[in-house]
Amino acid sequence: MRCLMRLKANGLETVSSQALSSAAGVKPTQLRKDLTYFGQFGTRGLGYDVNQLTGMIAEVLGTNTLQPVVLIGVGNLGKALISYRGFEREGFEIVSAFDADTNVVSACMKWTIPVRSMDELPAIVSKHHVRMAILCVPIEAAQSTVNSLIKTGITGVLNFAPMVLHVPDGVTVNNVNLAIELENLSYFIQEHAPESNEESPPEIENQTTPPV
Repeated sequence: MRCLMRLKANGLETVSSQALSSAAGVKPTQLRKDLTYFGQFGTRGLGYDVNQLTGMIAEVLGTNTLQPVVLIGVGNLGKALISYRGFEREGFEIVSAFDADTNVVSACMKWTIPVRSMDELPAIVSKHHVRMAILCVPIEAAQSTVNSLIKTGITGVLNFAPMVLHVPDGVTVNNVNLAIELENLSYFIQEHAPESNEESPPEIENQTTPPV
């Protein structure tokens, strides 16, 4: 989808499977196989219609209209996510944020995105037909908070708390753990680090003073 959006921004109307797969980092055969699960697209010798394919993928992802999302926990991370304007471009809208601390709620009353108390969560979820939530609460509050979210009808959670959440069948949790991502990077840079071929520095002869 992101590759297609870049093509649209550059005014391209068609793209070959070879070019699109190269931009997306997959094999052309895999790209064509994946797309056949959703229908027949493309014309032999001409490639894919960029607008048509973009619309189809947006429909599959459920982002052809703005998807409402709630954010729970307005600490440093929550504030950063609220101020991020990229969600709308990808088809998501944070309709409201919530925090258990009344002082935080009071301090954020004039924000563009409203920050409300947790007591108002069920009403907002029902009003906006929200099914997804971003969880930015401390680890000790994560499980109880996700239990409350599920009771309101939330079925998808993007979890930033560094713990495994226990949820019933039908509820999907995607965990975002930055420490694990850094560990992955650390492993690969160690795995592929070049071996040092540097020789030991030569000894200095005729020293007049002892080394420090």
